[in-house]
Amino acid sequence: MAAEIHVVLFPMVAPGHMNPIIDIAKLLARRGLIVSFITTPANAARISFTISPALQIHLIQIPFPAAEAGLPDACENMDSLPSLETSYKFIIAFDMMQNDVVRAFEQLQPPPSCLISDMGLPWTAQLAEQFNIPRIVFHGTSCTSLLVSHHKKAVHAEAPDVEDAKSTVMKKVWEQVRAAEKTSYGVVVNSFEGLEAESVKEYSEAKGGRVWCIGPVSLCNVETSDMEKRGNISAVDVRDCMQWLDLHEPGSVIYAALGSLARPTPEQMMELALALEETNRPFIWGLGGASSPALEGLFVESGFAQRTRDRGLLIRGWAPQLMILSHPAVGGFLTHCGWNSTLEGIAAGVPLATWPFVGDQFTNEKLVVEILGIGVSVGNKVRVMWGEEEKAGVFVAKDAIKRALVVLMEEGAEMRTRAGELRDKAKMAVAQGGSSYLGLTLLIEEIKARF
Repeated sequence: MAAEIHVVLFPMVAPGHMNPIIDIAKLLARRGLIVSFITTPANAARISFTISPALQIHLIQIPFPAAEAGLPDACENMDSLPSLETSYKFIIAFDMMQNDVVRAFEQLQPPPSCLISDMGLPWTAQLAEQFNIPRIVFHGTSCTSLLVSHHKKAVHAEAPDVEDAKSTVMKKVWEQVRAAEKTSYGVVVNSFEGLEAESVKEYSEAKGGRVWCIGPVSLCNVETSDMEKRGNISAVDVRDCMQWLDLHEPGSVIYAALGSLARPTPEQMMELALALEETNRPFIWGLGGASSPALEGLFVESGFAQRTRDRGLLIRGWAPQLMILSHPAVGGFLTHCGWNSTLEGIAAGVPLATWPFVGDQFTNEKLVVEILGIGVSVGNKVRVMWGEEEKAGVFVAKDAIKRALVVLMEEGAEMRTRAGELRDKAKMAVAQGGSSYLGLTLLIEEIKARF
């Protein structure tokens, strides 16, 4: 029976990885499967209120050895790191959790049928083997990016031969990730065929057909209460935010958010602030990890805070992004091109201004701007690694940001039309009979067949 199928989900503790896997947990539970979600106590506290008690989703809390790994106490999510330079210590901490996770697996009832785990947790391949269950990998990016990585594995193998702790740890992890993926049963992807059909087809062929596209998974949050609570407790009263948007004309508001991990310098953020101001449009700005006393000081000293107080809403902390993007007043989204944000913008039918920082974000930008034709680039070519924002300084000037925003908001009629068409395709994909609905069905049938 379906009720006896027990899927264990194990994400990395970063918002861009946890949020879609929580959504996947909901999708599986709504199909009648038992779901266990492995996380840490602090992360359980921030997500437990987002899960309906009607669903068979069980949070398995494993102590996080922060201090033993050289992290501050209670630092259990990458968005709470004092410095992203120390992010590699999260890998060390997760390695230390292995014995506790094994003990938790031994106590699961019914026994687990399948493990869906983050690509950044390669040791879970041995965990799945130990319990004789398939391990399915979750990367958290697009099929286009996965295909690029698949064709460039030789590049990844050419890691620099350096001896500092961070590089040594990360080099070892990437070697383990590649080895673990070779033994995995398949890959689950938060995307849909109507968005990147050729990449889906080619990547699926490269992986022997075991690729299941089931997104956009964020669309499982249909009720307003689910959209409000997704990811974390909002730093702003959601009703106040919606009422503020209600005051503005459809398609008139710019929403800017550069992710929860990126921490550009205050000087770089002032370039963005002045660009937003000079568009003469209302805006919502989710400051995320870039919020700091130094930046607040610049807001006051420059007069930005005073001049924009009547048409700018600043969110210092977690923003209710799904709610904001779904509001008809929002006409453009300035994003760092993290895949979650990119796909959430697409699912809402909002055209994008793209400002990638690192990694797959540049591939996502090409997909949005050059292939889909629903975005405008701010023109950044500088790859800014986490923790190295100070070295980069100001790498995108005000005028470049403003230019992209003006084109997006004032000259983007065709982009807006295409974005609306993709929104409709996304909704059809997850509806009963759609490609992603079928993808989830096939995934569940595959798990049942193995069980």
